[in-house]
Amino acid sequence: MSHDVPTRPRVFLDVAISLDGYLSGPNGEDGGLHDWYFAEQGAADGIKRELLDRMGAMILGHTAFGSAPDGFDTEYRVPHFILTHTPLPTVERGGATFIFVTGGIQHALQLARVAAGEKDVCVAGGAQTAQQFMSAGLLDELQLHVAPVLLGGGLRLFERAAEITRLERVRIVESQHAIHVTYRVLRGEGNLGPQDPS
Repeated sequence: MSHDVPTRPRVFLDVAISLDGYLSGPNGEDGGLHDWYFAEQGAADGIKRELLDRMGAMILGHTAFGSAPDGFDTEYRVPHFILTHTPLPTVERGGATFIFVTGGIQHALQLARVAAGEKDVCVAGGAQTAQQFMSAGLLDELQLHVAPVLLGGGLRLFERAAEITRLERVRIVESQHAIHVTYRVLRGEGNLGPQDPS
């Protein structure tokens, strides 16, 4: 069965994980998961440039946003949609706009698609947000930066899978501090998860 690559702008998950599948360690520590982003040249630098070029908007869970030393300090000059239960005013800083969304993932995605235009929408975590998007069948791609570290516990990317989801490997890029793997989420036959109506 043929699975066509989406021609519309894509919704993709982009996260760094440990080899044993964690987004952070037992005490919330990074454990070197993002060393590739800050220390790399060559292949990883190309991955970073590609990420900056393709992204038109970003969606983050409130916990993931709050875990950064300064969530407003970003080099991604795109609208950021932060999932939250508490209404907060929009913040503009450093060329980026931060919009706090209380209407859930569907509403956040609707806003992000409009803001992104012809570019892609990046879901950047955290784990609960990633799980919600996957369970709802809203992700077209997973871009995982797998660091050579075993954290042994902490916050797992996919703690539980409500449905079987089949993936197709699109690309693997090796760098010193990570293996960068892109998967396409397959739709239709063979998958038991929600189907994308588009």
